[in-house]
Amino acid sequence: MWEVEAPPALFPQAFQKKKDQIVASNVPIEKIRNIGISAHIDSGKTTLSERILFYTGRIHEIHEVRGKDGVGAKMDSMDLEREKGITIQSAATYAMWGEHNINLIDTPGHVDFTIEVERALRVLDGAILVLCSVSGVQSQSITVDRQMKRYRVPRIAFVNKMDRAGANYDRVAAQLKEKLNHHPVKLQYPIGAEDRFTGLIDLVQMKAFYFDGESGENVREEEIPADMLDEAKLRRQEMVEGVAEVDDTLGELFLADAAISNDQIAAAIRRATISLKMTPVMCGSAYKNKGVQLLLNAVCSYLPNPKEATNEALDQKNNEAKVILESDPAKPFVGLAFKLEDGRYGQLTYMRVYQGRVTKGDFIFNQSNQKKVKVPRIVRMHASDMNDINEGQAGDIIALFGVECASGDTFTDGTVNYTMTSMHVPDAVIALAVSPKERTSTANFSKALNRFTKEDPTFRVHRDEESAQTIISGMGELHLEIYIERMRREYNCEVIAGKPQVAYRETISQKGEFYYTHKKQTGGSGQFARVCGYLEPLPADAVQQYEFVDDIVGGSIPREFIPACDKGFQEAVKKGNLIGFPVVGVRVVINDGAFHAVDSSEMAFKTAAIMGFREGYAAAKPIILEPMMKVEVQAPEDFQGSVVGQLNQRRGTILSTENRDGYLIAVAEVPLNAMFGYSTDLRSATQGKGEYTMEFAKYSPVPKNEAEALMAAYREKQAAEAAARK
Repeated sequence: MWEVEAPPALFPQAFQKKKDQIVASNVPIEKIRNIGISAHIDSGKTTLSERILFYTGRIHEIHEVRGKDGVGAKMDSMDLEREKGITIQSAATYAMWGEHNINLIDTPGHVDFTIEVERALRVLDGAILVLCSVSGVQSQSITVDRQMKRYRVPRIAFVNKMDRAGANYDRVAAQLKEKLNHHPVKLQYPIGAEDRFTGLIDLVQMKAFYFDGESGENVREEEIPADMLDEAKLRRQEMVEGVAEVDDTLGELFLADAAISNDQIAAAIRRATISLKMTPVMCGSAYKNKGVQLLLNAVCSYLPNPKEATNEALDQKNNEAKVILESDPAKPFVGLAFKLEDGRYGQLTYMRVYQGRVTKGDFIFNQSNQKKVKVPRIVRMHASDMNDINEGQAGDIIALFGVECASGDTFTDGTVNYTMTSMHVPDAVIALAVSPKERTSTANFSKALNRFTKEDPTFRVHRDEESAQTIISGMGELHLEIYIERMRREYNCEVIAGKPQVAYRETISQKGEFYYTHKKQTGGSGQFARVCGYLEPLPADAVQQYEFVDDIVGGSIPREFIPACDKGFQEAVKKGNLIGFPVVGVRVVINDGAFHAVDSSEMAFKTAAIMGFREGYAAAKPIILEPMMKVEVQAPEDFQGSVVGQLNQRRGTILSTENRDGYLIAVAEVPLNAMFGYSTDLRSATQGKGEYTMEFAKYSPVPKNEAEALMAAYREKQAAEAAARK
């Protein structure tokens, strides 16, 4: 099915000076690659993106993420990104490598901005998974790999930072199998490591490559050094065996002991990579300008073009039947708006074109609301720069101006009624009460919140009616800090933030029955409804957090009132009795009831359901759940006692500890409520040498003493609010 597609020359445009050579026009779809760069925080994604842009001629100078010149990397275009030295928003660009047009998205590594990775991988055909040669597969590497698997994205693993002390290419490749269940196949063999890392041996071509010049722009191909030839032959044999295991065509040749050409190996690698049967593993040092051009060749040779990726839509005219979209410009237009930004000229909508074409001036239809909109301007993004184009075709990643929509909306030309499947949006785990410092900033405060909620589905805003506070919630402390800082900078709005509030949940631990009659007589027609049934816990692996079961027989509750009962129960689960947080993991079953021919109404049954739920909830031994975070701490071995002690003090459960190259790597599950202020404590205990990452793991029951304290605080809050209302 897939044949190898190597670039026409070894390094087709290793170094270009003219900008006008870059802008591709009418590149055949077979020559397009839509790829993302994803990794754990600080693995070198943005540094790698910077080198890719330099070697493809998109930029003419290399700037470091935290460089002394203060310019910062091209893909970190936001001031906050340059100051903090981290990627906050995914940035898109495009470049030509030989005849291939590479659309590239650089994504954040920090777990707080996981939605940026999620929506990028949703629209990409392939990816580069960057791993640190010293740290290997880390917690966030596991998260981004899970996201790649969710969207079936083929990837190449690039073991970066081979120049660092403790670099170990073989160990990191082995971790891909141990920790991520990949079938890794090493396509390269490094010449030296750490400060002696000088070049690479390509095991497919059996050649040695060195990277000369001030910025590694001159790639020198030589024969393999004599003292490394035997080892290289051995490793090539291992590579061929690894590919033959997952590719039938190469497997037959291998078993028949036939001569295998380089082209046959490359074609097999491509087939196995695209079908997700193997992960090619390459290495280099982006910072030291080594190995990036070979990686670009591999992207063109082994990752799929848009035609080779399977993209499905749901046909709304045919009961949401699945339809395979063809990457054909002649077919009806289908595009997905996957990211929004408030640009200098209004809303900027990033779109992946899956089928057909869209031209400037066209009318397109938003499938979520059936609105017809005109496309006034189409651009291709180069980080924060824009290049105007007249049209986008199947396989392109473009941006539109003046098209109002929400993230995840599907657009068509109106001849088909297709929608793309939505992306996975994780639940928020932390909340803050916020308000503008100055009353005069209220308008800007509202504008900022509206814009941010539109741009970022994991940033949520709601108003707490009881306390009359505005609550923002998100993926972590840093996530909310960044938005508060952006309000100050971009909207000139100083914000007062309350203490972070953990997103607790409530649930039930056993079956609880209810038998509730709602009766009200106020002159004229009254209200009457009776609901009987029980609540029970849902299985731990249930996808839905609320389930309604109608077991009414014999018409004890008329059919027209059943939806009202469901509505009442849904209303009741929004706020539990213990601490006022949503109730999850509950199945509500109604099996009996009664009605009155005159006095029963939808409102009466809804009220009866709410009160019945509360009755059953009290009998079902409700408990409080708290978010547990998976925390990975790295610190010098000397501080092992302090690190483990701190995690234990914070009610943490140590899952594993590992000592590697003088460093302790401890993984623990710790309640989010106990993690506030941890970064300061960790730095103090490790002389500033410790670092940690955390991500949401699961919800777990709160210990009894903590639960009692939370319930007492909730009762106090209710009493204070009741007194204030009087």
